[in-house]
Amino acid sequence: MTDEPTQSFDSVWDALEDTPEAASNMRLRSELMVAVQAAVLEWRVTQAEAARLMGVTQPRLNDLLRGRIARFNLEALIGLAERAGLTVRLEIARAAA
Repeated sequence: MTDEPTQSFDSVWDALEDTPEAASNMRLRSELMVAVQAAVLEWRVTQAEAARLMGVTQPRLNDLLRGRIARFNLEALIGLAERAGLTVRLEIARAAA
């Protein structure tokens, strides 16, 4: 055992990313990705059919469903969310002091 103090983070992204900005970006991307994944899975169609409905290739949809977050930026995920019938809203609040 070590005597080093344990660090605590608000989210896994705060622990993994180098800056608060990068952590916020990843947090938003992951929330969008999970929401789009859930919406697509609710359709209960094949990946090929879901990809057609989303206007993407089947490999691209597979990347989304497998959670390959590094392959998607915020803009792409917002577009996919809209195509999946979701409304994306941004909530802005002051950071806790």
